[in-house]
Amino acid sequence: MKQYPKTEKYDLKFIEENWMGPNPLKLLENLCDNMELRPNMKILDMGCGKGLTSIFLAKEYGVTVFANDLWVDPSENLKRFKEAGVEDKVFPIKAEAHALPYAKDFFDAAIAIDSYQYYGADEIYFPTTFSKLVKPGGQFGIVSPGLMQEFEKGYPDTHASLWSEDMFSFHSKEWWKSLWEKTGIVNITSCYNIPDSKEIWYSWGHWVRENLNLDDMGLQDVEVEYPQFDDVDFLDADTDNQITLFAMTATKKNI
Repeated sequence: MKQYPKTEKYDLKFIEENWMGPNPLKLLENLCDNMELRPNMKILDMGCGKGLTSIFLAKEYGVTVFANDLWVDPSENLKRFKEAGVEDKVFPIKAEAHALPYAKDFFDAAIAIDSYQYYGADEIYFPTTFSKLVKPGGQFGIVSPGLMQEFEKGYPDTHASLWSEDMFSFHSKEWWKSLWEKTGIVNITSCYNIPDSKEIWYSWGHWVRENLNLDDMGLQDVEVEYPQFDDVDFLDADTDNQITLFAMTATKKNI
């Protein structure tokens, strides 16, 4: 597996207490290898969940982070940011992806780890909303679940019985690259399937099996946080290796 020296500095128990999907710090570290983040940049962390990625960005890159999430109480995130010693660099915000309270061209970069597929898979979200948040010359970076190729049905035959309605936003890296590239707004700087994505995803799936009981926790309906389906079964079904996590970075053109 790829080495993640920045992620390894963080206590695994702390990560597991706060992750809401496959290890977001590994996904973010992988993504940031293809971005140029400098101290004091203003970064939008979209769908930050419980703030792990926001803490990581502030600590590892010295950037100022706007930690935006719809599902997690920003007061709870603020408490975590204070405990992590980054409350002067990370600002918790609660806002829906289509009603963001930020000025045009406000950010130096916008990042979304395992969240963009929930709101950004339509034809107009990037050109009308997401792209406008970042100044010309600024950067974008996303990591999301995806497919190795497109399928007529929207999913591989191996997953016919496992595919849920919110998974129809899973697409190939080529599909995502075209979605952004055709707008003429950005230059794509990288677009790739994360090589060890299934190992990262499996670690999350096994942890969920061992540590979470949805019935006991009252989370039966909170699919966005702890999916009803079994991630391990989902990945085990991928006998043709069509499930992946993809990453994409881009730079906004000066137009």
